[in-house]
Amino acid sequence: MPTSHATAPFLVRTWRSLQVYRHPRARVMLFLGFSSGLPLLLVFGTLSVWLREAGVERSTIGFVSWVALAYAFKWAWSPLVDKLPLPLLTRRLGRRRSWLLLSQLAVMGGLVGMALSDPVHGLAGLVWLAVLVAFASATQDIVIDAFRIESAGTRLQGALAAAYMVGYRLAMILASAGVLWLADWAGGGEKGYHPGAWSLAYLAMAAAMGVGVATTLLVDEPTVPPSDEEVERLGARRIRRISWLPSWLAELLEWLWRTVVSPFADFLRRYRWQAVLLLALISSYRISDIVLGVIANVFYIDLGFTKTQIADVTKVFGIAMTLVGAALGGVLVSRFGVMRILFVGALLAAATNLLFSLLARSGPELGLLIGVVAADNLSAGLASAAFVAYLSALTNVAYSATQYALFSSVMLLFPKFIGGFSGILVEKLGYPGFFLLTAAMGVPVLLLVALAWRWVPVNGGGRHGA
Repeated sequence: MPTSHATAPFLVRTWRSLQVYRHPRARVMLFLGFSSGLPLLLVFGTLSVWLREAGVERSTIGFVSWVALAYAFKWAWSPLVDKLPLPLLTRRLGRRRSWLLLSQLAVMGGLVGMALSDPVHGLAGLVWLAVLVAFASATQDIVIDAFRIESAGTRLQGALAAAYMVGYRLAMILASAGVLWLADWAGGGEKGYHPGAWSLAYLAMAAAMGVGVATTLLVDEPTVPPSDEEVERLGARRIRRISWLPSWLAELLEWLWRTVVSPFADFLRRYRWQAVLLLALISSYRISDIVLGVIANVFYIDLGFTKTQIADVTKVFGIAMTLVGAALGGVLVSRFGVMRILFVGALLAAATNLLFSLLARSGPELGLLIGVVAADNLSAGLASAAFVAYLSALTNVAYSATQYALFSSVMLLFPKFIGGFSGILVEKLGYPGFFLLTAAMGVPVLLLVALAWRWVPVNGGGRHGA
């Protein structure tokens, strides 16, 4: 039995590697990932289905998608979340858990408000509640990123990130397919708009946020990592040299330097002029996927697919394919390096948008929809895995929370702004032309990846590599 003897050590090593997921922090990140992934689609893709069924114009739905820009601006307040204590809560729960609880309760309250609203009679009020949910959700993401980084050393970060992603994607299934199933069931399975069905579905999502609240109350506060004292001392020393400043103002400016300026100054100090190239790449890498994603659910409805078909294929099956793509991307990055797979991911993400143009011309063919969703989500998962690895390599560990918030915000800002015009573009170009345009948007990204590959090679830890 030579094969069995050769296989045994491999199985033992595999089993030992899997034991890392038994770490308590991995289980915590699974539940916090669920809490993080739940709100996004409730103010983005799922909300667009609700609005379309309520008779809201496509162009208006496109503009409403700007609500999700809160995720793109979270860098602006991330330093405050990182340093500012909350009255009463911080003393009782600690810095991270206090901000987690506040943001989670705000998400729950906003979702309850949305559930009790009707876009037919009060669209503006519903949108403002969605803004509250998006802002609170983005704040929660800032804290969870910091919590993950501070919870364990480098050896466990891969396991924590994987557990977080599983929880996040499970929540996305619930917030998309789950909501559509529930709304379809509450509406008696009949086509048409049923406001009570959507109200029930969003109340259920507010209750599901209790998973995150319970986790926050039960988990221990992580330790605080050291900051980059060299950068902070340099700024503080310059502020103290301004002798004419009142002491209270000098202290305020010094605090602002340490809290707000230092993380960004560190990034510019390390990359200098290349920072412009990096920010251009980060801000445009996901543009093909995100701009298409704004109008995707509306496209499925307009094409004639039912809510159940959309839930089964684009949500459950689609998210499963995204996880497969992410796993594949992680293996390929390890084998071939981050830049090669970053380029391949960008190419595939743009190319698969051409399949949507084919689907638009073919009509509501379920088999074709399955094939298009499989290809699109597989490529998106692969590209995401490479992109997260790339962002992690650019980040200085001393400012992980704030710099990662900056990168992830910049990643969303430009694509989501352009995505706001997607409804107008569909009206002008039709769906086939719109999808061709989103594919073309990925071409400049390939050039930026090639330039970054040439001028800013990275090898992890925010340092230049060979």
